[in-house]
Amino acid sequence: MRFRSRIVGTLAIAVASATALAACSSSHSSAGTSNNAAGGNITVAGAIGSVPQASTGTQKSGTVSWALAPGTGPNFIFPVVTGSGNSVFNVQSFQWEFWRPLYWTSDGAKPQEVQNMSIANDPTYTNGDKTVTITMKSSFKWSDGQPITADDVLMYIRMVQAGVKESPANWEAYVPGHFPDNLTSVSEPNSTTLVMNLSTAVNPSWFTLDNLGYGPFVALPSHAWAKDSASGAVLSGWQSNPADWKKIYDFLIAQNKSLNTYATNPLWQVVDGPYKISAYNPANGGYTMVPNTNYGGPHVAHPVTLQAVPFTSDTAEFNAIKAGSVDFGYVPQTDVPQLPQLAGKGYDYFGLPVFGDTDANINFKDETGHFAEIAKQLYFRQALAHLEDQQGWIKAFMFGAGGAAYGPVPAYPQSQFLPSDAATDPYPYSISAATDLLKSHGWTINAGGTDVCSSPGTGPTNCGAGIPAGTKMGPFTFLYNTSPALIGQQATDFASATKQAGITLALQPENFNTLINNYLDPGSPANENKWAFNDFGGNTMNPYPTTFGLFNTSGSNQVGDYSDTQADSLINASISGGDPNAVKAEASYLTQQQPVLFQPNPDYIWAWKTTISGDPNSFENLTQYNLTPEFWYFTK
Repeated sequence: MRFRSRIVGTLAIAVASATALAACSSSHSSAGTSNNAAGGNITVAGAIGSVPQASTGTQKSGTVSWALAPGTGPNFIFPVVTGSGNSVFNVQSFQWEFWRPLYWTSDGAKPQEVQNMSIANDPTYTNGDKTVTITMKSSFKWSDGQPITADDVLMYIRMVQAGVKESPANWEAYVPGHFPDNLTSVSEPNSTTLVMNLSTAVNPSWFTLDNLGYGPFVALPSHAWAKDSASGAVLSGWQSNPADWKKIYDFLIAQNKSLNTYATNPLWQVVDGPYKISAYNPANGGYTMVPNTNYGGPHVAHPVTLQAVPFTSDTAEFNAIKAGSVDFGYVPQTDVPQLPQLAGKGYDYFGLPVFGDTDANINFKDETGHFAEIAKQLYFRQALAHLEDQQGWIKAFMFGAGGAAYGPVPAYPQSQFLPSDAATDPYPYSISAATDLLKSHGWTINAGGTDVCSSPGTGPTNCGAGIPAGTKMGPFTFLYNTSPALIGQQATDFASATKQAGITLALQPENFNTLINNYLDPGSPANENKWAFNDFGGNTMNPYPTTFGLFNTSGSNQVGDYSDTQADSLINASISGGDPNAVKAEASYLTQQQPVLFQPNPDYIWAWKTTISGDPNSFENLTQYNLTPEFWYFTK
């Protein structure tokens, strides 16, 4: 399986006004996590705002209105997600309410497993980490009362196999040679146990957190779905018949395309999650979900009904918060200065960066002006890092609501896999440090102009391999997303700083879809000489934050064709070795290597009415796009 990122671009960024930079009118908490006395609020390291302790008073059910940002209404309900359907809005805040992953990996804002919310016991690994055994819990059942069995996990595997055989694009996680290609056999010792035998060893931490959990593996109700027509019976012997897998997959994916039947199709009413869909508007993606009364996981006695309300603009959505006409609403970055006013309007608020990376990609195949050869020089990428004023951007463009990120694992939210050398800036903002690096490697500095290579060669004081004398440091094309404004503000400030060091950037604004469809090297090789930098947004990160697929050579999510043998070795150890902390060594190396321009991550901020309470974790995890309304209730 691949690096399970979900692209955070125009839509996701607009939700938080994220990937998007004024005096700071709100302050970030940098203190450690603290659970205050009963009745007090909980503050979290790196967060803005706080979360109240759960109310101990009478709990009441009711309907909660929950804001959807423009264009983020879900449009994919079948849990075997295609590449085009792979978004946080289809998966985490929609499908996961109906069909939970085998392992829940969001402990509030912390990326780690929560066993009592997982529908399977922790897996065991044997045979040199090539055999994975999964046992389902008896406490979880389907909404029609049927038990969750090993067949239900097997059905997910068979649907993946059938989909991938038709097209690799039919499963968002597919990488040739990895799952399901490396699955040699499957067995069921009993009705609740599934055993997978793989041809290659896997790192247990990676496979559990990123593949069985965040991936996710999802149990499918085989007793209701293993058929090839709406009126047909369950196919006998489907478990071992590839022809039946195709029939079932084709039927289910066709049902998925019928958006106007999402709330009425009996298939989608058989769930194991805390909610069932009761209404859906295919025109705008608005929907309503009601509690699943047979849900076997933790939940409050009287959970709320959730009504997702689409908005046509961020302005309209924030006006609804100020008017008190929406119970849960996201706070656009431009409105961060107004956060203190929300308390007077009866709202609590809390925000943290999404666990992931925001960056400007570097194109290692752009031969324009010998850029590819220049980009391969570590000193050049280090100089670029010295020219990023992350703290200044957070203050000026994010109004203080953001967190620095110096490598692939961000400082916030806090992760056990953050390497020590990424907790502080290894390349602090300094134009003089950048120019010193360039000067010491054979460049004549023309501050305010364009530097020139005056000492070609491959020695420690030369420009580097493939860079002839007279090569100029630019102009290099810097593509950036036009929405939200934060991206352009950062790009403009960065271009100003690079110019002072003699690096000339040619800024070129484009919309998100243009950047994704036309300027990612693997999918658009014809355009690989047309850009040096591409700042479209970023990616969500796995709970076990390997960059497999993103920074390994020829990775499925590669954008600029970065390739480094040491990085490949460390990434391979993260996914196939037995060391649970191998990913820290990987992240440490990439932090030093700077394969992209790592940027600060804006906060994803939510506000909710003070009349709504629940487990504090259920509010914290909203910042990670995870929705758990089964823990919410009204207090009045």
